[in-house]
Amino acid sequence: MSSNKKETRRRRTIQNFSSSSSSSSSSSSLVLTMGAHLSKQVERRKTISTEKKTLCDLKQSRGCDFPGCDYRPSDRKNWMSGLDPGKIYVNKIVWPGTHDSATNKIGLPFITRPFAQCQSLSIYDQLATGARVVDIRVQEDRRVCHGILTTYSVDVVINDVKKFLSETQSEIIILEIRTEFGHEDPPEFEKYLEEELGEFLIHQDDNVFGKTVAELLPKRIICVWKPRKSPQPKAGGSLWSSGYLKDNWIDTDLPSTKFDSNLKHLSEQPPVTSRKFFYRVENTATPQADNPVLCVRPVTGRIHGYGRLFITQCFSKGLADRLQIFSTDFINEDFVDACVGLTYARVEGKA
Repeated sequence: MSSNKKETRRRRTIQNFSSSSSSSSSSSSLVLTMGAHLSKQVERRKTISTEKKTLCDLKQSRGCDFPGCDYRPSDRKNWMSGLDPGKIYVNKIVWPGTHDSATNKIGLPFITRPFAQCQSLSIYDQLATGARVVDIRVQEDRRVCHGILTTYSVDVVINDVKKFLSETQSEIIILEIRTEFGHEDPPEFEKYLEEELGEFLIHQDDNVFGKTVAELLPKRIICVWKPRKSPQPKAGGSLWSSGYLKDNWIDTDLPSTKFDSNLKHLSEQPPVTSRKFFYRVENTATPQADNPVLCVRPVTGRIHGYGRLFITQCFSKGLADRLQIFSTDFINEDFVDACVGLTYARVEGKA
């Protein structure tokens, strides 16, 4: 065999070996990556299971008793009226709220909706169930959205609110409307809100916190408008600026972590009687991109049933006088009753 042929064969052998080694190395890296990801997911599931058990054990050991826990409003649609508007001070109300309120018809059913839907009821039905704080996110064309997914126009929300107000007499609503993260403000949106809701709007005023519901009537809506780039509503105007509704949103799908963080942030707030803003705690958990469970309902369900336990823990830790707005995904009657019950206890001087 000539030297040239031998050299060619030698080079081919080296190339084949190198190619085989490279392929083997890539396969090994892929296996290691998949193994690490699987291990991470296994640990994640263990953590979630542990945290769920932590809340379950706490509920079993501490129970859910607090002043007013046995109270049930005879008419949730008119629960403020039932407590006597002349006795209910605005800053002492425990306001039942909903998170991402206008998502009942967001996205496509069975396709994208499960990843963004936080409420199954319309705004009207939420209010009729007893919710008194709604959280609305809009984009530039005035459509309601949650991230990149959209639903109906904000006109649907406004009409639902008006319908509810027309059927009640003494119910006050906190209507929070904000431009969703990553979106532009709708043009002339402040003017739009004033034109649509003007007769019902309670003007921005620090003195409102020390007034009773009866003193605010016939005005019915505290509308907090939170633009991203447009100017904030002016002091004394018909809309309230973002500083009047505060929270510390915690982005986690771990229920005990969220529960404890809520207590921690609440402990850093002044009592309701000495602050001139509303503070919100959200009884929610949020799907995470690195976790295989991405649908809202099963993730938020990890904490959903512990609203009463949270109120009990507020009393246990001396924080009950700081609780004000308490919001949830997929609001139900029991959650409303817990908030109304504590409000009743405050009205009666029992909490």
